[in-house]
Amino acid sequence: METTNQTAVSGFLLLGLTDDPALQPLVFSLFLSMYLVTVLGNLLIILAVSSDSHLHTPMYFFLCNLSFTDVCISSTTIPKTLVSIQTQDQSISYAGCLSQLCFVLIFGGLESCLLAVMAYDRYVAICHPLRYTVIMNPRLCVLLVLLCLLTTTANALLHSLMALRLSFCGPLGLPHFFCELTQLINLSCSDPLVNNLLIYSVTSLFAGVPLSGIIFSYTQIVSSILRIPSVGGRWKAFSTCGSHLLVVTLFYGTAFGVYMSSAVTDSSVKNVVASMMYIVVPQMLNPFIYSLRNREMKGALRHLITGVPLL
Repeated sequence: METTNQTAVSGFLLLGLTDDPALQPLVFSLFLSMYLVTVLGNLLIILAVSSDSHLHTPMYFFLCNLSFTDVCISSTTIPKTLVSIQTQDQSISYAGCLSQLCFVLIFGGLESCLLAVMAYDRYVAICHPLRYTVIMNPRLCVLLVLLCLLTTTANALLHSLMALRLSFCGPLGLPHFFCELTQLINLSCSDPLVNNLLIYSVTSLFAGVPLSGIIFSYTQIVSSILRIPSVGGRWKAFSTCGSHLLVVTLFYGTAFGVYMSSAVTDSSVKNVVASMMYIVVPQMLNPFIYSLRNREMKGALRHLITGVPLL
């Protein structure tokens, strides 16, 4: 087939999890269920925090932003998959593919940065409790979220603009359920050296800095907790950051699993499943982790749904 450049490419095919017609209804039901749970769960978190004045604190402000990010990243990928399965049309336009790629990078990076900001919030609350309200003032909280958004947007635009230089040869089938950057680079006929160097360098920076901040924060938190004399006091201090620690473990654990799976296997199906564990599952489970482990959140949710506060 004759090589074409990116100006002549009209679109790609998202091959998804499977091409077996018998499994399509199962895949559709799975994605639809996960999407509905993700959206409803995270919207409930946002509504509960907004409606309860006791939860108008920095920790829950960041939690609302995290929930909003989870809804956005799921809405960037899953609806297109559902439509493709329902209509049996796996095509996505060139502009649509690059747009999806860009938004996945924005919201994925934003989630990583927000988890680092939330770790810093827990660090200040536990290690500097008397200065907490002074340090974590509303202005700083808003600035931290805006800084996260601007940084991740710049990163996403950089990768997206570099993707514009790629040339493609047919067939243009992406073995994925969304336009993933590394799969797009692997599909191209261009020399991928510059794009791969950019991925490893910039992604290492944008993933490494938040992760380093989280590790530093929790090192200080654990050190402070161990200095608390009573067991009850140590447990109370740790419980304030237990939910966040679980979310961090889930998010970075699945992301590391994606990296490892792509490094040790060439199976497209395994890579797609691993990416689903990173881009779908954490966003679905986050509301459950925060609501089930947090008494204040359970009370706010009960009051929102039934009008009866938790005693």
